[in-house]
Amino acid sequence: MKIIGLIGGTTWISTLEYYRIINETVNEKLGGKHSAGCILYSVDYEEKIVKNCDNWNEITKLYISAAKILEKAGAQLIIICANTIHKISDTVENSINIPLIHIADATGEKIVEKNIKKVGLLGTKCTMSEDFYKKRLKDKYGIETIVPNNKDQEIIDYIICEELTFNIIKKSSKQKYLRIIKKLISNGADGIILGCTEIPLLIKISDIDIPVFDTTSIHAKKAVECSLKNRG
Repeated sequence: MKIIGLIGGTTWISTLEYYRIINETVNEKLGGKHSAGCILYSVDYEEKIVKNCDNWNEITKLYISAAKILEKAGAQLIIICANTIHKISDTVENSINIPLIHIADATGEKIVEKNIKKVGLLGTKCTMSEDFYKKRLKDKYGIETIVPNNKDQEIIDYIICEELTFNIIKKSSKQKYLRIIKKLISNGADGIILGCTEIPLLIKISDIDIPVFDTTSIHAKKAVECSLKNRG
């Protein structure tokens, strides 16, 4: 079993889900009392991310440092426990000597398995409005990604930043998300990406009638798959 290095803290609430899913998946696959070999580097979200929200150079330096620390500590592969931070993932990966498992790649593979060509994407404003996520899905997997309009993007982002990151779950917020998802479906989306690792706290696969791609679960399980590859 390869040791998984997790860069978490963005936020600790979703990082907790990563840790749970990774260990549950390892146990399901190996049985007995097996659990994952992993090392966690958890950033201070307020100090390192919120205060540097417009300074991606500083955020990049932080994540490169975290990845190098994990590599030095014995990690054999890296995952960043967040969607938005994958904006800088290529730079981080190029700074280390071990693989970085990209969340959009793990998700893209699952979308291809479902033979879906057009998906709706929910996430932070950065993830929805910039191209780093959508372009990767298009270039590597031939998947067209549509996003909500600007007003709805603001609603989604606000609920993530002001509610879900504090583990505040509101029925009214869920209804807003479901309304926005319904509009994406009416615009041709055949699947929905929950492209922020906090969104699955609010929206469940059973809430929607078309395929839903829970990036937290998909990414965590992909890390386990890579960890156990060629085992034994």
